[in-house]
Formats: sequence, C-alpha cells, structure tokens
Amino acid sequence: MANISTLNTTVAGIDAVSSRLASGPRGRKPRRVLSRRNVMLYGTLIVAALYYLLPLYVMVVTSLKGMPEIRLGNIFSPPLEITFEPWVKAWAEACTGLNCDGLSRGFWNSVRILVPSVVVSIAVASVSGYALANWRFKGAELFFSILIVGAFIPYQVMIYPIVIVLREMGIYGTLTGLVVVHTIFGMPILTLLFRNYFASLPVELFKAARIDGAGFWQIYFRIMLPMSLPIFVVAMILQVTGIWNDFLFGVVFTRPDTYPMTVQLNNIVNSVQGVKEYNVNMAATLLTGAVPLIVYFISGRLFVRGIAAGAVKG
Repeated sequence: MANISTLNTTVAGIDAVSSRLASGPRGRKPRRVLSRRNVMLYGTLIVAALYYLLPLYVMVVTSLKGMPEIRLGNIFSPPLEITFEPWVKAWAEACTGLNCDGLSRGFWNSVRILVPSVVVSIAVASVSGYALANWRFKGAELFFSILIVGAFIPYQVMIYPIVIVLREMGIYGTLTGLVVVHTIFGMPILTLLFRNYFASLPVELFKAARIDGAGFWQIYFRIMLPMSLPIFVVAMILQVTGIWNDFLFGVVFTRPDTYPMTVQLNNIVNSVQGVKEYNVNMAATLLTGAVPLIVYFISGRLFVRGIAAGAVKG
C-alpha cells in the first residue's frame, strides 16, 4: 500500500509539472537589449564620453608629433612618426620667463605646496568634524555656521586682505604662505564632509566607547579613524585636485622662483617669443594634469563610497 501511495504521489507530481510546461513560461518577460530606453541611455553616455575624450585625444596625438607634421593641419590624424622630444622639452627645456628649465622646477614647487597643505587641512578638518558630530561643546552650532558661511564665500574677495595678513606675518611670496592659504580655504568644506560622515556612523559605537571609559582621542584613533577611509579619500582627492590645479593663488601669493606648475604652464603656453610649438604646449598640459588624474583613477571607487556615505545625514 505504501508503494502504491508513493507511486500515486509521483504520478501527480509529474502531471502537475506537465501542466505547467504546457501552459508556457511564467514570470516577467525579459527586457530587450536594444530597447528604446537602452539606446537613448547608452547613446547619451557615448556622446558625453566622446565630448570629453576627443580633446584629450587631440592633445595626446599632437604631443607625439613633430612640428612639420603639425603644420600639415590635420589635428585628428595619428602621428606618422612618434617622437617624445616635445615631452622632454616641456619637462626640462621650455622657457618660462627668464628660466628655461621647463616644468621640472614648477613640479617640485607644487609638490612642496601640495603635501603639507593636504596633510594639515585633512588632519585638522577630520578632528573638527569628529568633534562637531559627537561632542556637543558650547558654541558648536555657531562654529559650524561660521564654517558653512566660509565654505561658500568667493575666495576672490578675500585676496587683498590675505595679502596684507601674509605681508605682516613676513611670509608673503613664499611657499609657506601659500600652504597656509590652501590649508585655511580647504578646511570649511572638508570639516562639513567629515562632520556629515561621522554623524552617519552608528552612534551606539560612540556611546559604548564612552561607557567603557574611552576619551576624545581614544575614540577618534581606535574607532572613528579605522572606519573613515572612504571620506579621507574623498577629502584627499578634493584637496589634491583643487591645490594642484590652482592658478590664481599661485600667481598672487608666490614669486617667479617659487611658481607652481600651473603658473609655469601658463607662461609656456602664452609665451610670445619664438615659434609657437603646439606639441610642447600639449605635452606640458598633459604633464601638469597627470597627478590629479592618477590620484583619482587609483582611488575612484572609494571616492564614490565616501561621497555617498557623507550624504546620509546632515
């Protein structure tokens, strides 16, 4: 009897499966790959990518051509004979005013400006954001409001007062003065980012550490800091991009012997002496933009994660 019951159950199951197969497939209909929506979406993305990649392509192929080939006029054609002489001249031989040592001097000036500005501004802003998010001290709201206002004041209106302040301090025209300027102007927006990021972390971690007797710096270094790699990457990319690409502060607060790379690039491209060497100009432009591009490509994923995490709470 047991065998007959099992056989009946099996037959019933087979009949059920057969009826489902006979009725046809069920569920949502799969989307077509070449639907109108996909064509519009990917078409728009391809057009936008070409819009930004075409000038880069022109810069690269022009920097690899000799001047006789450039004079033929076809800027989109690949080089018939690749040469790296324009890159060598842009780095070590191009004239920027009275000096003819290329972009090499400006590169090292930019590095000497960039490293301390990024390190100091991120360190101070991270501690300030942590304090504003987790430690409610007297006057915190007023301090935060001042930072918000400072983040959106056009820095052009502050140039003349800063020149006077740096002159009185005796550091106007030096790399130290420019480091101070970049550090101060980077702190408001960085503090806002760190404050929002720390506010998005589970508050139970902070309370548990306080119950265990941890203090201000113990919580910061042992709990907050290890969880904050994405927002530190965001802050680093913002500061590296802003400081390395800055031209106005560099030309105002430094002198010819301490000009950063962007100011020297301007002097090379806009020089009116001698023959206009477009291949050298393109090579110099690519060399100047290489550092922020490399930093972004290395840490791009963490940049997106940090921006998204810092936007959870305000």
